[in-house]
Amino acid sequence: MTGLPTRWLLAPAWLLLLALLPWWLGLPLLLSVAAVLLFGSDRLESHAPVLRLALRWGLPGVLFAGQRALGGEAFAWAMALLGALAGFTLLAGLEAWLDRGRREQAAQPKLRDWPSLALAPIGPGAVVVELVPPAWSEGTCPDPRGGEVRWEAGRFVLADATVERVQAHASFSPDGRWFVARTSRGLALLDRDHGRLSRLRGWELCGWHDGPWLAREAGPAMAWREVLGRH
Repeated sequence: MTGLPTRWLLAPAWLLLLALLPWWLGLPLLLSVAAVLLFGSDRLESHAPVLRLALRWGLPGVLFAGQRALGGEAFAWAMALLGALAGFTLLAGLEAWLDRGRREQAAQPKLRDWPSLALAPIGPGAVVVELVPPAWSEGTCPDPRGGEVRWEAGRFVLADATVERVQAHASFSPDGRWFVARTSRGLALLDRDHGRLSRLRGWELCGWHDGPWLAREAGPAMAWREVLGRH
C-alpha cells in the first residue's frame, strides 16, 4: 500500500470518491487527515507521505463536491476557485510547518557534546624537533666531505666555493651540505648542493635538523625553508 506505484493509483480514486460524496462528508474526512498530520506526525512518520498525498488529491475532490452542491453554475465555480486558493495556501503552510525540523537540521551542522570538544585536538599535531647543537670552529677547519676549509684574511675557501667578508668562526651541518660563517651583523649561509649563498642580518644559528635552524633576537627557532622563503 505504501509503494510509489500504489500511491499514485489510489490518489485519483481518492479524489473521485470525495468528488462523489457530499461535501459535508468529504470535508470532515479531509480535516481528519490534516489533524492526524498536525498532531500525530511523530508517531505516524512512516505514513506521512501517504497522508500528504491524500490531502493534495482530496482537496480538489471536496471542492468539486462543493461546487456541485451549489448548483454547478458560475457562482459555484467562482466559490470553488476561491476555496482552491485558500485551501492550497493552507496546505502549503501545513507542509512548511511539518518540514521545519528538516530545514533546521540541514542548515545547522551536527553539534558535538562538550566532552568530545574538550578532548579534541586544537590545530595541527605538534612535532618535536631535536636540534643538533652547532660546533663552531675558528680559522681553518676540517670539511665533513673531505679535506679542509682554509681561512684567508676575511674569507673561507672551500673546495667548491669561497665565502668572503666573514669572521673566522664557521660551522658545518653534520652531512656537510651547509656551511655557516659569522659576520659582523649576522650569518653567511652557503647551500653547497645548489651553490647558493645567503647573508642573514640579525640571525643566529640554533642547531641542525634537516638543515639549519635559525633564530632572530629572542624569537623562536625557524627552519631554513621558512627563513629563506622556500616552503
